[in-house]
Amino acid sequence: MPEQTQIPPLERPYRLSARFVEAIQHPGRYGDGRGSGGLSLRVKRTARGHLSKTWGQRISVDGRARNLGLGSWPHVSLTEARQQCALNLLARQRGELVTGHKPTVPTFGEAVEKVIAMHRTGWKDGGRSEKLWRATLRDHAMPRLGRRPVDRIHTSDVMAVLLPIWNEKRATARQVRHRIGAVMRWAVAQGYREDNPAGDAIGAALPRNEVRPQHHRALPYVEVAGAIATVRESGAYPATVLAFEFLVLTACRGIEVRGARWEEIDLEAREWRIPAERMKTGREHRVPLSDRALTVLEEAQALADGSGLVFPSPRGRRLSDATITKMVRDLGIGAVPHGFRSSFRDWAAERTDAPREVCELALAHVNRDRVEAAYRRSDLFERRRALMEQWSAFLARSL
Repeated sequence: MPEQTQIPPLERPYRLSARFVEAIQHPGRYGDGRGSGGLSLRVKRTARGHLSKTWGQRISVDGRARNLGLGSWPHVSLTEARQQCALNLLARQRGELVTGHKPTVPTFGEAVEKVIAMHRTGWKDGGRSEKLWRATLRDHAMPRLGRRPVDRIHTSDVMAVLLPIWNEKRATARQVRHRIGAVMRWAVAQGYREDNPAGDAIGAALPRNEVRPQHHRALPYVEVAGAIATVRESGAYPATVLAFEFLVLTACRGIEVRGARWEEIDLEAREWRIPAERMKTGREHRVPLSDRALTVLEEAQALADGSGLVFPSPRGRRLSDATITKMVRDLGIGAVPHGFRSSFRDWAAERTDAPREVCELALAHVNRDRVEAAYRRSDLFERRRALMEQWSAFLARSL
């Protein structure tokens, strides 16, 4: 009788990886390394000989060591287990960690309030994230899940929420799934349930047919100068007119322009430093200012009202998200403000010899290649300055 081939044990890693978690077959407890919050993977054979992999967290609560179950793999991924560990540590710090029997399981609606309160201090966008959370969950999740206890929500319930919007509103559906998942991870961390019904299992079950993304409406770059002229002649509120032209000239996002403050701008150095907390990327971004952009700022100085904002509203507050959009729409310009970034990018690709990385940095796009990003740490500022001066000159010639 031939001998059975013995599978050699995998080398125990310093930190767990998704590949190791999937491949490990030998029973034992495998820790996630120092700084993991006590996370470990327990591998064992069941009475029927099946392989079981479960997550656990060793954590000290009120001076006593506790072992918390975090669910089983693959229903709970390594990433989700780490997130649950982090939530447990935060809950312990706030005195909210549940380690024993909880007589009353919160409803989904109550859990949403807990999760929003937990994240509120970390959201740096003036309440916009909270409003988006509430709006998407109110419109799509609350009708079915709002009054249901979090331990009685199943994958089929989440599917019922997502399927009606999955094909027509794919981006919204993904946001809803992500936010339901965050609430369910909180419930796991609090000991109300052992799995996340919005996790990997539902990802495999949802339809994979991709819908064509709806891009922001943009103008051909040869029509951008005409749009600027139309806005200048519109008689709209001066700060709105100047903010629009500054947005086009700098190729920045509307939220960055509307929140611009005078202390961020160095007129002598001809640059605008947008702080990390106002950037989508979470990193400070330097914007080179062309001659025309400096002229716009000089005109904006006449509107200074003591608020510190470069483009203040009539009440001395930041211009609202809808202000520039409404002006552009009312003037019949066939684009949205964000679309002018696309116009700039098309112009840079077709009418200049600027390298791709210079164009992408001008839009404050993050380099997705981690290896390349590790070696390329310059922001290519002077090359971007030349590019933005070319863009300004092109617009001036087209008027």
